[in-house]
Amino acid sequence: MAKTSIEPTYRCTECGWQTLKWVGRCGECQGWSTIEEIGAASLRAVPAGPVSAPAKRIGEVDVEAAAARPSGVEEFDRVLGGGLVPGGVLLLAGEPGAGKSTLLLAVAAQCAGRGPVLYVTGEESSAQVRMRADRIGAVADGLYLAAETDLAAVMSHIDEIAPELLIVDSVQTVAAPGTDGTPGGVTQVRAVAGALIRVAKERNITTVIVGHVTKDGSIAGPRVLEHLVDVVLQFEGDRHSRLRMVRAVKNRYGPTDEIGCFDLNDSGIEGLPDPSGLFLTRRETPVPGTCVTVTVEGRRPLVAEVQALVAPSSLATPRRATSGLDSARVSMVLAVLERRARMQLGKYDVYAATVGGVRLSEPSVDLAVALAVASSEADRPLAADLVACGEVGLAGEVRQITGVQRRLAESARLGFTRAIVPRGTGAPPEGMRVAEVDDLGGALHAAIAAGR
Repeated sequence: MAKTSIEPTYRCTECGWQTLKWVGRCGECQGWSTIEEIGAASLRAVPAGPVSAPAKRIGEVDVEAAAARPSGVEEFDRVLGGGLVPGGVLLLAGEPGAGKSTLLLAVAAQCAGRGPVLYVTGEESSAQVRMRADRIGAVADGLYLAAETDLAAVMSHIDEIAPELLIVDSVQTVAAPGTDGTPGGVTQVRAVAGALIRVAKERNITTVIVGHVTKDGSIAGPRVLEHLVDVVLQFEGDRHSRLRMVRAVKNRYGPTDEIGCFDLNDSGIEGLPDPSGLFLTRRETPVPGTCVTVTVEGRRPLVAEVQALVAPSSLATPRRATSGLDSARVSMVLAVLERRARMQLGKYDVYAATVGGVRLSEPSVDLAVALAVASSEADRPLAADLVACGEVGLAGEVRQITGVQRRLAESARLGFTRAIVPRGTGAPPEGMRVAEVDDLGGALHAAIAAGR
């Protein structure tokens, strides 16, 4: 067959986008200096070769081989959609010190009771990992530790132990022999991950790969790595808070709208089936400037508290400070309060924050922020059994939000008996008095009436 040549092309090392000429910035992922020349290539006829296994009718394929097996950590299994799948490859990414290694060590100890588990650490020594295992109670006979940074040595450990679960912490520290580049570079990460994925599929080994994140929170390394793996998990949490969340960004075996909540403390990391208590402040008497709301993370409703402080300012431009809230949305809510509710905030500093280190970015938090600011400005506390949910528009209207019934049910379960929500939300839970409002003025009147 005649050979058909094509012109030399250039490819993005991050996402694989191709172009006929070199450019400084990728047209797909917008990465800078990621375009490399592929070189001349040719199209040839590929002869038929041997197959690894004969093709089967789809009805004859055994689905039990790909059934999820619980890991023993319920919150981790919730995110995965039931558990770990044999042959599945997971990528867990998060900031340094967030608790990724602690979580995976706890998972490894639970799985070691069913079969051998190999934990490869490239950032710490085996003694350091053993000390952490002693602290969190994760010492198990079926758990093997190996401190290796060479891919060939990792493959030798896999041949010797034949693990059912392989954990590599982290992929940026392992180097593939014969591959150009330094460990952690794009070429090395792609080669190491490709080899681990190939072994996982061939030997039916569940593999968890730990990845670093960049300063903007995205997963470091080539974007093609996220396409190759089966599950991408994001480990989130403020280092000054005990709360940790695991969120599924990609999941071929389950939903991507679930989150797992964990409590990171001195004795290890523990699942939180009911994390709402971390986000509330228990007081004997109500305090001005606080309002409770319900946000939805994935499918899980979480009750959280919003606090606001309005204080006289001595500055020409009063301060606007936020913690755990979207500063742009808080500024918008303050502008709506000044324009639509006739509140004079131009001479006051306004501080808004959440409790427990949780970050609330959902628009449904707008109404709680507005009520907390109004309560602080008037120095009048809201009712202790009141929750508020709703998105505030620029015209002062309170808009509909999703999952109102789930939010109200979670509030009623925790003992709240009053709620302020947008109009048209349906029947309230038994024992809860719900005030449906159309605009911000109606919400303020309903909050005042509930506090009497």
